Amino acid sequence: MDRKKELKQLYKETKTQAGVYQIKNNKNQKIYIESSMNLKTINGKEFQLKMNSHTNKLLQKEWNEFGEEAFVFEVLETLKVKEDGYFDAKYELEKLEEKWLNKLQPFGERGYNREKSR
Repeated sequence: MDRKKELKQLYKETKTQAGVYQIKNNKNQKIYIESSMNLKTINGKEFQLKMNSHTNKLLQKEWNEFGEEAFVFEVLETLKVKEDGYFDAKYELEKLEEKWLNKLQPFGERGYNREKSR
């Protein structure tokens, strides 16, 4: 097998890990909480901030103001996948994110998230 095919196969076999993470501003202690089906995409969120293209305008504004050294990315919890029976990973991930939003309340003066209308 040539190297390219080998790398493709390795990529397909690599398990992704879903979970909830936060971006924390160490200057004012504000946090942004988000979930991802693939926690490796956190690097992409950091890249968006560096390129001034993150969708959360307040987070982007303060990233530009305080600089990247003021922020830290942390995984809060990974999704535990049930091996037997039906398991809706997307639904379970939404519940996990909701748990962390309720626990840390990253709204208003405390963070960058917006409260979802119920």
